Amino acid sequence: MSAYSGSSAARPGEVTDTLRLLAYLALGIALMVLDHRGGWLAQIRARSEIAIQPLWWLASLPGRIGDSVSEDAATRSRLSNENRVLRNALLISGARLSRLQAAAAENARLRGLLGAGQQARLDVQLAPILDIDLDPTRQRLILGSGSRDGVEEGQTVIDAGGLLGQIIAVKAGTATVLLITDPDHAVPVVVARTGVRLVAYGKGRGDRLELPNVPLSSDIKPGDIMLTSGLGGRFPAGFAVGTVEALRPDESRAYLVGRLKPAAQLDRGRDVLLLHMVATAPPTIAGAGTAGAAVPNAKEAKPASKAVAGPPAAPVVPASPAPQRPQVP
Repeated sequence: MSAYSGSSAARPGEVTDTLRLLAYLALGIALMVLDHRGGWLAQIRARSEIAIQPLWWLASLPGRIGDSVSEDAATRSRLSNENRVLRNALLISGARLSRLQAAAAENARLRGLLGAGQQARLDVQLAPILDIDLDPTRQRLILGSGSRDGVEEGQTVIDAGGLLGQIIAVKAGTATVLLITDPDHAVPVVVARTGVRLVAYGKGRGDRLELPNVPLSSDIKPGDIMLTSGLGGRFPAGFAVGTVEALRPDESRAYLVGRLKPAAQLDRGRDVLLLHMVATAPPTIAGAGTAGAAVPNAKEAKPASKAVAGPPAAPVVPASPAPQRPQVP
């Protein structure tokens, strides 16, 4: 009996645990009742959430960093693709704009050439430039028109600015032009302002001609316009050759040497005009760099000589009108 009664008695530790549990339950019930009636625990929870909010921010930081990296990578890839597309579009637009600008410049040059022929009432032929040789010892142009197009040796070559040179060789489909800047070329000129006659020589440079042996007493000064005089029968009179840029004494101090800037655009343009004849019109003088500074009378116009050096005999233009060639369109 003693053993059975001893085994059924409660242990001290179990009683303590039971009492502690009951106390917790009572405290929990009391807190719920107080929170339900006063709501003060809600304020404690709100303040606790504010206090632990930095912990939540730190806990979510790795995830937010990963999302940001992924979004930045996607944005970078998208921007890179857009940048490549826009760059290609910009290159295409730039190429189109360059072509349009080149076409506009070419149109302006052709209009200038056409205006040069129409204003001066010239019978001219438009010829394209195939090649250009501006070596200091050799100033030439190769044209894409030849004998089958009616091109002949000795024809005068002009552009919208003035005199370019003359044809010295003709083939079936091409022709060679000796430019006025060639060292072996000389052009009889006249000062438009005073009528003083001189000779302009090429210096092997596309931007310069020279007037040697200018008398000190000659009425010539910088800015004077030089025109073809028509002497020698090579070039019709009245075409602009250049403008006097400077004058200096020569080595003997007995004469002056003038430097001319050519009126024609020798280093640019894609087409030139081949002169066939000059119509009858009163001479007029244009400013420097303008087309056809003057138009001589028909009786003064002589066909260009085939020789490069030495004035040939000037043939007489027949009284009956020569067959007209098609005008430049």
